[in-house]
Amino acid sequence: MRVKIHIKKLYQYVLETFLPLFLMTFAICLFLVLMQFLWKYVEDMVGKGLGVGVLAEMFGYAALSLVPMALPLAILLASLMAFGNLGEDLELLAIKAAGIPLLRTMKPLIIFIAFVSIGAFFFQNNAMPKIQPKMFSLLLSIRQKSPELDIPEGVFYKEIDGYNLYVEKKNRKTGVLYDVFIYDIANGFNNMAVIVCDSAQMGMSEDKKWLVFTMHNGQQFQNFQQDLATGNRPSSDFVPYARESFDEKVMTMHFDANFNRMSAEDIGGRTSSGYVAKDLTELRVSIDSMKHVVDSLNLSDRERMKIHAYQNFRNTYQVEQRDSLIQLAKAQINGLDLDSLFNAGGLNTKTSVVNSAYSRAENNSNDFMFRSLGKIATKKTLNRYWIEWHRKFTVSFACLIFFFIGAPLGSIVRKGGLGMPIVISVILFIIYYILDNVGFKMARDGVWAHWIGCWFSSAILLPLGIFLTYKAMNDSSIMNADTYIRFFKKLFFIREKRNYPRKEVIINEPSCEEIGSLSSELTDLVNSYLNQYGKMGYRTYWLDDNYDQLLSKIKNTMETMLNILSNSKDRFVLGVAEQYPVLIKNVRPFEAGSKMAEMAMYAYPLGGIVKLVSIPFAGRIKKDLQLVERLNASLQDMIEKLREGKANVAS
Repeated sequence: MRVKIHIKKLYQYVLETFLPLFLMTFAICLFLVLMQFLWKYVEDMVGKGLGVGVLAEMFGYAALSLVPMALPLAILLASLMAFGNLGEDLELLAIKAAGIPLLRTMKPLIIFIAFVSIGAFFFQNNAMPKIQPKMFSLLLSIRQKSPELDIPEGVFYKEIDGYNLYVEKKNRKTGVLYDVFIYDIANGFNNMAVIVCDSAQMGMSEDKKWLVFTMHNGQQFQNFQQDLATGNRPSSDFVPYARESFDEKVMTMHFDANFNRMSAEDIGGRTSSGYVAKDLTELRVSIDSMKHVVDSLNLSDRERMKIHAYQNFRNTYQVEQRDSLIQLAKAQINGLDLDSLFNAGGLNTKTSVVNSAYSRAENNSNDFMFRSLGKIATKKTLNRYWIEWHRKFTVSFACLIFFFIGAPLGSIVRKGGLGMPIVISVILFIIYYILDNVGFKMARDGVWAHWIGCWFSSAILLPLGIFLTYKAMNDSSIMNADTYIRFFKKLFFIREKRNYPRKEVIINEPSCEEIGSLSSELTDLVNSYLNQYGKMGYRTYWLDDNYDQLLSKIKNTMETMLNILSNSKDRFVLGVAEQYPVLIKNVRPFEAGSKMAEMAMYAYPLGGIVKLVSIPFAGRIKKDLQLVERLNASLQDMIEKLREGKANVAS
């Protein structure tokens, strides 16, 4: 029986939009982190004559090992670009207009990212333990390889251990070196030998472990050896030396030019670095064994401290006599004043007692400090194993977090392409990388518990992802600059100014009766508000929902009146309209009369603090309403004068 899988057109379109972007961004991010790896280790690879095959293998292992770093960044960038493109092309708006919420639009990508996260976990658990030992073993082998021999002209060459070479000129076609100076300091500076020759040829032995110099027409100067029996030269003023002239001389220098590859088992077999070659099960076994070692060391230290530090005097007696001696000592010193006993002794006795106690305390301290070094190293290794165990999960969880940050943020920003998404992605990833490194170092050094350090970055970014998803689902304008401008103007009481320029063409000129009616209604509403809420009590602030309704009604009535006044031809009327303030709302975290507001009211003193914060805003509202009341009076006087003027003209 064949099962038909049907994908909705919307889901298919979202996947077709996201998948190419994801593959492209993953390739870009992997390339970037690979370049960062190359920049870090370029000095270890350049100038060593490595073959193309070795370098390609090194980059292949490095690329695979850097997948966990590139994958979350690629998901963040791809989700930002995909939903930014949908928002910029108004496709997301059309989807929402059709009654499809954002979370439903994200549903196929959530399923896809969940599979990617599961795949990242299995990659971390099954593939990385095989990739990392091979990469680190190859990297160490490259580091240990001797650099490619290329002696420059006119400069001392010191890359050969025990020798310094100087070549005045060389023929690159034939390989012949001219005017060569060789300083042999392999036996020490005092036993240095100097060789000068007109020309020389350089070659390697068959096993590539020895450098062979064939020198022509030269001389060798060498100091006499020291007297091995006494270690002194015959004279401190004159140093005898031997001089040798030659037509041709062959000299060999130890120089291993082979590439000796280290085995991956050498990395995985070490206790200090074995965590890179283990999966979850093996890590757990190693952690349990190291915890057992640490516990046994702690018990051993306690027993040693008990025997050798606090009851050291017992060790000079037989085992069967120690407990009885303790009881006898207690009975003899019971009731004695030890300070007076110490003061009764002479100066020499006091000095001897203090020196003995100090010496014994210092010896015990040094002994336990030396014993603790092994335990500290074991604990650090244990912390690295715990970090590697947690990293099997944190990368997968980071993929989910970055998707729930990128997709909502892209729908809010509504900017596609590579410009804005790259800037936001880089900033967020830098924050994540810094937090992750802080947690890693704290957990590695034992400052924080291992689970706190490893999950620190995820715990910080998870609330951000939840917040952005909530805001995107509710069509929030958190990325709109005007929103923050209005907020800061409200916070710092920066007033907005009204501007009503005189219009050249007016279809419906406002009537005095309509303006007078609205002005009277506005005055009544303002008076009602000031009488009821001029001095707002604590309970009224939290529970009276009529406050916001009345203020909203005042604002709507005033805006309606001002819209009508803006069609006036009289400059004085327009001048009065521009003086009306822009009303703000009072500060309250919850809607008045709601359950949350009632809970906040009883959460004293927190509710009292919020009420205190709202006092400046309530004061501004009161002053603005008083100003509205005065302007209404001026406006009504002006309307009366306009009426009288029209009546005189009519008569």
